[in-house]
Amino acid sequence: MTSASPVRSSAPAHPAFPVHPAFPSRSAAPVRPASPPGSDAGPSVAAPSGRPRVTELLLSAFAGHRGVRLPLGALTLLAGPSGSGKTSALRAYEALARLGGGAELGEVFAEPGACVPERARADAQRRRGFRVGCVADGPAGPVRLEVAVQAEPELRIVGERLTAGGLVLLETALRDPGRRTVQAAWHTAGSTPVTRGPLPDDRLGTALLPLRVAGRTPGQRRVLAAAEQLVVALRSVFPCDPRPERMRGPVPTGTGRLLGGCDNLPDVLWRTRTECGRRHALLVDAVRAGCAGPVAGLLAEPYDTGRRVRALLDRGDGTRTDLRRLGDGELRYAALALVLLTGPGVLGADAPGEVPDALRTLTVLADGLDRSLDSEQRVLLLDLAARMCDRGRVRLLGAVNDASWAAGSEGVTVVHLDRD
Repeated sequence: MTSASPVRSSAPAHPAFPVHPAFPSRSAAPVRPASPPGSDAGPSVAAPSGRPRVTELLLSAFAGHRGVRLPLGALTLLAGPSGSGKTSALRAYEALARLGGGAELGEVFAEPGACVPERARADAQRRRGFRVGCVADGPAGPVRLEVAVQAEPELRIVGERLTAGGLVLLETALRDPGRRTVQAAWHTAGSTPVTRGPLPDDRLGTALLPLRVAGRTPGQRRVLAAAEQLVVALRSVFPCDPRPERMRGPVPTGTGRLLGGCDNLPDVLWRTRTECGRRHALLVDAVRAGCAGPVAGLLAEPYDTGRRVRALLDRGDGTRTDLRRLGDGELRYAALALVLLTGPGVLGADAPGEVPDALRTLTVLADGLDRSLDSEQRVLLLDLAARMCDRGRVRLLGAVNDASWAAGSEGVTVVHLDRD
């Protein structure tokens, strides 16, 4: 098990990011190891060569976080008491992923005021905001993204910086508050060292670069490689928090793509049982290990004249148990096991069709990963997650109150948060 604490840092100001309580300044220096001197943190679990992955989450000023860097491995547990910022960290990751997929700022931050640090003071123009970012590693090396967002008086991106190897590849800044654009400058390294132009202030500039950069010079190709690596690393995220109270009854037949709350679990089982017998058999094995009583199968069948479908456990002796009879822990355990054993084609996650399957990695964001689970279920689920993450197709970032039960687990990165 790799154990680490979040790293807090500060750096000189940069003109693209105003010196403002809501936008603490950062340098464009090369990314350094996430672990502070004296930490017992070891290297992150490596992903297979060629697969971009997010290795750090940067919470410079977001909700209750200030100047925090969270190291991320293939399987990471954020551990801390209530109020330590676990949920807000997951929310920041999800927001970056959606922005990387091209979503508009207003769609991603429906309540932007909740993302502003509580004690952040407005400047003379009554502006307040927040700042997030990440580091993505891959064939292009570590690539760092930082985004400054103005939440008040109106929501807009006011600054963005993309760096790699100490070189600023893209930088944007709000120059004219009266226009809904930011001034962007990206690395060219040709006859013109830098190319400048406007970008919209409601979308992530990095995600737009493939549409704006021609790729004719080595500098432009470096910009494209860095931007594409970061976007691919962020895409295919599945926020998951199974809600047992919504999983017990029959559900209408639908797309067969699992929702984040796993409300439509029977509909997904109806699909997976016929489409992928191997993965369904693995799911049955997992459920057999984590649920009370004998389990010979996990079934789905039509209900209410075929308009709905329900799920049942086959006990192997002619008895079938409706899922509504299972405990909260059993339902959450079964749902999380299903998530880890399937993929973007079954989950309600963004699956970029333009990205080769060999480069895709699904990142599961699991809030309250250990909620309602007993000690045995926690260990079984962690073991399943470690095995799936080791294959490189899945990464898991889960929030738990206490990670002592994960002590000694190989391939697990534990990041300890507190309320300070």
